[in-house]
Amino acid sequence: MAGLPEHLLRRSAEAKAKATGRPVEEILAELKGEAPPPAAGAPSAGSGPVRDLAKESADLGVPEDLLRRAMIARAKKDGTPIPGEPGAAPVAAAGTAPVAAGSPAPIPTIPEGVRTQRLLTVVKAGAIQQTKREPADKVNTWPHLLAIEFVALLVLTGLLFVFSIYVDAPLLEFANFNQQPNPSKAPWYFLGLQELLSYFDPMVAGIIIPGYGLAGLAFIPYLDRNPSVRPSDRKLAIMIFTFFVMGAAILTTYGSFFRGPGFNFTFPWVDGIFFDF
Repeated sequence: MAGLPEHLLRRSAEAKAKATGRPVEEILAELKGEAPPPAAGAPSAGSGPVRDLAKESADLGVPEDLLRRAMIARAKKDGTPIPGEPGAAPVAAAGTAPVAAGSPAPIPTIPEGVRTQRLLTVVKAGAIQQTKREPADKVNTWPHLLAIEFVALLVLTGLLFVFSIYVDAPLLEFANFNQQPNPSKAPWYFLGLQELLSYFDPMVAGIIIPGYGLAGLAFIPYLDRNPSVRPSDRKLAIMIFTFFVMGAAILTTYGSFFRGPGFNFTFPWVDGIFFDF
């Protein structure tokens, strides 16, 4: 670290000294690769470095008695003298035989390869990991769905009342096969099929095309297997259904307002409407 600036080396030495309790100058000399300066009043051989527990307690916000207990526990674990107590004999680590000051490292009595652990308790994973059901895109039938359907029923009933007031739809006399109206049109819900008869054979217009249409509507759930109920996720199903609805609406409108005597094409704004509501 000889190439680092002086202020960075000092900051690193101060942080390491704060963590280990060693003098700053000694650590700074190690970082520079120099011999450590002799410390005045250094502890005698066999003792650890002096730690200012009061200063560490003020800097770290940890009570001094807890720092002292941690220091003694660390010395007991490593089998080294307690820092700050000159001449203290090394403390026997857990699982080792006690040794005297200045003796070699303690010989462990625990067999090699055996790991010891200190457990407070064993907690099952199921007790702390709660499995919650993910929120689904569903609502209750009551009141959400039924309330909307009831409002739609009221709106449709009101529209029928208004329509019946302004549009006269009386019952006509009995049908006379000797005096048929011209044009003779089916009810509005069959006018789409009657319009198809103008272009195709009755077998094609009355059975094949409607049969294919109903089969196509029945196959929509098998063509679009998306489980979502949001319209933005069901574009294929909406496109198929819209195609059939618009086709039926165009044929019905065309047969109702654009067909005149002889079921010929007419403009309703020129020749009038040949259709009784």
